[in-house]
Amino acid sequence: GLYIIATPIGNMGDITLRAIDVLGKLDILACEDTRETAKLASAHGIRAERIAYHEHNDAEMTPRIVEMIKNGARVGLVSDAGMPLVSDPGS
Repeated sequence: GLYIIATPIGNMGDITLRAIDVLGKLDILACEDTRETAKLASAHGIRAERIAYHEHNDAEMTPRIVEMIKNGARVGLVSDAGMPLVSDPGS
């Protein structure tokens, strides 16, 4: 399935326990910037494979992510900060 996960804006410690739980169960983590998400992953022991997914590669990556989900992967979507694609100021 696809999990859309809210990430903290500002203080990394503001992430919810539920978000940490979901992130810990993922196979793939689609990120706006894998370097930024690596900081969050490192702080909370998240081991999911990170892939870049943003406005510059979405046409290429969307079909690949859909295929991953169809094949049973648990895929998470995060932005650099905030709720992905909903209240993300960069979206």
